[in-house]
Amino acid sequence: MNNSQRKTTHFGYREVPLQDKTGLVRGVFESVADQYDLMNDLMSLGVHRLWKRTFIAGSGICAGDTVLDLAGGTGDIAALLSERVGSSGKVVLSDINNAMLMRGRERLEDRGFVSNIRYALANAEQLPFPGQSFNAVTIAFGLRNVTDQARALREMLRVLKPGGKALILEFSRVRPEALKRLYDGYSFAVLPLLGKVVAGDSDSYRYLAESIRKHPAQETLAGMMRHAGFKSVTYRNLSGGIVAIHRGHRG
Repeated sequence: MNNSQRKTTHFGYREVPLQDKTGLVRGVFESVADQYDLMNDLMSLGVHRLWKRTFIAGSGICAGDTVLDLAGGTGDIAALLSERVGSSGKVVLSDINNAMLMRGRERLEDRGFVSNIRYALANAEQLPFPGQSFNAVTIAFGLRNVTDQARALREMLRVLKPGGKALILEFSRVRPEALKRLYDGYSFAVLPLLGKVVAGDSDSYRYLAESIRKHPAQETLAGMMRHAGFKSVTYRNLSGGIVAIHRGHRG
């Protein structure tokens, strides 16, 4: 049974009315926007930067490509994409949350990324772009916050040009049992405490930890991508499955 039939969905471990989740997620990211980058460094001990570089380094995105970065937040992925597509390409940084999008724009402009980046306030479930507009669509650490992930995947497919690729970097299921126990303890004990001390918001970081556990596992997400119409779907685990990179192509 899908979300629209149930009329409820998960917000972390809470079950909430389907129509409420987007606003709840928006509230989380409005709360954490100013400290988002610092918290990412603290939460991952800086490893998120390596994950993101690995994600883009293996993307196959080339000079001249037009790329849509969904849920692009404060612009880390857009900056890496901007360097890859060069002056002949274009990156559209999009996010559903205006506070995050404005923070991303400020950071990128301060770093000199201006000429080949555009910005769009956009919901991944209903993209404001014509079909077959992009060579690639990326989303990093954003898919788990989308209310209807199946619909977002279909939208990603729709806006891709034939032969284009979707690339998803997301927290996933940890494989080694010993690492899983350590990771769970860290997520539910340390992260909310960091959120309280650094960002003044333990609840938002508790939600983020819970949202990771509710996100589909590697094979489940791969199956969802195939069901949406993607071809040649693959995934690659990083850091023992703490995160995974999924890839699929439009035929």
